[in-house]
Amino acid sequence: MKLYFTGDTDAGLVRSNNQDAYCIDPEGRFFIVADGMGGHAGGQEASTIAVQTVQEYLLQYWDSPHTSPWLLEQAVFEANRAILDDQDAHPERADMGTTVVILIFRPDPDQQDPQPWCAHVGDSRLYRLRGSHLEQITEDHTWVTRALRLGNITLEQCRTHPWRHVLSQCLGRRDLQQVDVQLMDVLPGDRLLMCSDGLTEEVPDDIIAQNLKKMRASEMVVTSLISIAKERGGRDNITIVAIVADMHQ
Repeated sequence: MKLYFTGDTDAGLVRSNNQDAYCIDPEGRFFIVADGMGGHAGGQEASTIAVQTVQEYLLQYWDSPHTSPWLLEQAVFEANRAILDDQDAHPERADMGTTVVILIFRPDPDQQDPQPWCAHVGDSRLYRLRGSHLEQITEDHTWVTRALRLGNITLEQCRTHPWRHVLSQCLGRRDLQQVDVQLMDVLPGDRLLMCSDGLTEEVPDDIIAQNLKKMRASEMVVTSLISIAKERGGRDNITIVAIVADMHQ
């Protein structure tokens, strides 16, 4: 199954700097998106540290006998430690943190074909479009998502709740204990999209689905969705990685 992919990031129309970061492995083995927070310099530093550390860790242990879930968990924990070390060295960035979402295509020790695994912390998302059905694969680590799961608020209230951006966990915290890791189901013809909340805060899922479905080229998807997010306000940084699984392979 051949993958076509691209990504881009945009500061948006309101913020003076871009605190998002992303990485695409040229060979299509892994993809990373991070959305930093914590002041002008802090958020940018946190997301950059996270992406660089995860990338380096994946490359270092890619051919190791460790399983992919182990590799993803350890990469995220290593990124968290790196951010904490930077906080200790630079007290002015003590409040910085970042989300992270990672997708890898890697053969496990007992597998020959690459298996798609994802990991995430925070509210940066991974979507899969199959046919006309768009599914959010990751679950936001936010106060409102937890409240929704407990039945304390409705889905409609989630969309406008003043606490919808309050994260229940992120990198840059000493109490980070769990990383959500899951094996994905990816078939030829599927479209995958990773993004920061600068996209999802402005663009509803149905518009995301329409663009993923109608555009065969990953570059067109990314360009179109960033433009739509900016037309609708562009109040946050916008980062998108789009991956198209070729149905003809």
